[in-house]
Amino acid sequence: MKRPTKAIIAAAGFGTRFLPQTKAMPKEMMPIIDKPIIQIVVEELVAAGIKDIIIVGSSNKRSIEDHFDEPNEDLLANLRAGGEKKQPLIDMLGELSSLANFIYIRQKGPYGNATPVLSASHLLTPDEPFIYTWADDFFVATPSRTAQLIETSQMYNGSVYACKTVESELEYTKYGIIAGETIGEATMKVTKIVEKPGKDNAPSPLASVSSYLLDPSILGYIETAAESFDGNGEFTIQPIMQQMIDDGHPFFAREITDGRYYDTGDKLEYLKTVIDFGLRHEELGPELRTYMESQLRE
Repeated sequence: MKRPTKAIIAAAGFGTRFLPQTKAMPKEMMPIIDKPIIQIVVEELVAAGIKDIIIVGSSNKRSIEDHFDEPNEDLLANLRAGGEKKQPLIDMLGELSSLANFIYIRQKGPYGNATPVLSASHLLTPDEPFIYTWADDFFVATPSRTAQLIETSQMYNGSVYACKTVESELEYTKYGIIAGETIGEATMKVTKIVEKPGKDNAPSPLASVSSYLLDPSILGYIETAAESFDGNGEFTIQPIMQQMIDDGHPFFAREITDGRYYDTGDKLEYLKTVIDFGLRHEELGPELRTYMESQLRE
């Protein structure tokens, strides 16, 4: 299987859980210290060899385009006026705009997580797998989540789910749970995904979260499913992947190892993410830790 060079980031949601903050600012642009969430996702993709990043958004996501564009002259003039000490910021902004080839498209079609792939399908190639991910959840792992997906795909020649071990009983009702055969220390050959089964009916403790590495043959399946979709409910990708599995296409579940999963689409989990990143911050971490310890003693 070829190594992917393209990724789709789904970014068309309204972020209603974070209103009123997300009324004018996309949830993908909410900051983790000094970086928007989507930049963390993009940097991971680029480090794993992704060259073309297709961001599937909507009319209120212009600030994402601006963020990855070249800095405007007013900002550069302001930084230049600060002298040599501001040069690292100028360099950093230049590097940001050249991270990857960014393509921005508007999502069109029925509500559901298969639609971003359908919207971007004309930009993908029929002989190359691609990454499909979101901009509000990610892993911090070594090697990265994307690198582990690619490694698994190269080893077993198939599509790959990014997964985590369930940590609480509630997560059995939140995620799709993998059924299949263990074929490696952190890998299963998937036979089925059981959506939100509850602990008693779960076939394993491995949950599908975050991103996918997908064989391009899924594009034909999505187009066929779209033609027969009657508009009732959501147009979701999970049943389409299950159809592929049933037809003999190999899918694998990779537990992302040596890392931690972050879901910034949830208010409490977003706060935990900011705290974790703050505590690990080279400059801010020590003072933040001292402050938090003092607050906990009160």
